[in-house]
Amino acid sequence: MNNDLLYKIALGLIPGIGDVLTKTIVSYCGGVENVFKQGKSRLMKIPGIGDVTAHSISSFKNFDRAEQELNFIEKHKIKTFFYLDKNYPTRLKDIQDAPCLLYYLGNADLNHEKIVAVVGTRKASEYGKYFTENLIEELQSTNALILSGLALGIDVCSHKAALKNNLPTVGVLGHGLDRIYPASHDKIAKQMINQGGILTEFMSGIIPDASNFPRRNRIVAGLCDVLVVVETGIKGGARITAEIANMYNKDIMALPGRVSDEHSQGCNYLIKQNKASVITCANDLLELMNWDLKLKNNTKTKQQTLPIDLCEEELKIISFIKQKTKAGIDDLSFELKMDSGNLSLKLLDLEFKNIIRTLPGKFYEMV
Repeated sequence: MNNDLLYKIALGLIPGIGDVLTKTIVSYCGGVENVFKQGKSRLMKIPGIGDVTAHSISSFKNFDRAEQELNFIEKHKIKTFFYLDKNYPTRLKDIQDAPCLLYYLGNADLNHEKIVAVVGTRKASEYGKYFTENLIEELQSTNALILSGLALGIDVCSHKAALKNNLPTVGVLGHGLDRIYPASHDKIAKQMINQGGILTEFMSGIIPDASNFPRRNRIVAGLCDVLVVVETGIKGGARITAEIANMYNKDIMALPGRVSDEHSQGCNYLIKQNKASVITCANDLLELMNWDLKLKNNTKTKQQTLPIDLCEEELKIISFIKQKTKAGIDDLSFELKMDSGNLSLKLLDLEFKNIIRTLPGKFYEMV
């Protein structure tokens, strides 16, 4: 039995104390195990501890739950990072409210040289998804670790793009490692464990309660070098993540959008308040971070920033052609369920906008 880890787990089971106070208590007591050996009167001398908290600590008996968690960790070969351990992620060490204990399944180094967090709304538009896919493809040569929250929308889009481009990717969860939420992301989570990982501060059995996600967001904000906000509402979770990142003095970038679009309002606000720099392509990020790397697409640099006035049908056409490299008009019509007349007009508009080009045989490719 790993008694040291048992006591570290038990710290998180004491009711009424958060990460900041826990660190103060451990410091005053001279170690984790010593916390559970102090009398109530001695504990009450620690700043920030009152009668109720001192009683909670001195009367703590729930070691069975801690032992249960320890068995779960050992059974599933979960890695743990305690804030005083050498292996604790260095980017989180100086953040006062960073989690005391992290649970991790994966093979990516959480001290990776470059970490880019990409976050956004669960109700991502085709434009937002296209931008995310394009950005991460352009970042392939940086070998950056792509960080997000494994949620619907922009989050899972960023993880999928990272896997596709052979970049390590880590998802930060708002629940324990005994489940994946949403359940539809179970398959991609398993892929991420082999090409990145999944990380959480929550023990097994903790469900994805709404109150957990702001806590999850502070890990995303703290663990990255730069946070990219693709789409978010004015009160969206991604905007909250950006506010936390700003408090941590992290670099923030946001994709501008139309003022009438609900899920661009948060991005536009961050830019207007000078809390985020504008991002239109990967080069913007490289320049901001002073990452002196040339973007490459096979043997030549190839970037494309889409105009923001494209309709949903045009974005679907672009995504399909980009996925297939080139696509015929019949395949486009069948897969996108568009009548040939409307499709031909959309294709012509995209040609005029210099986004796609016509090939012999009524095939199309990206410019």
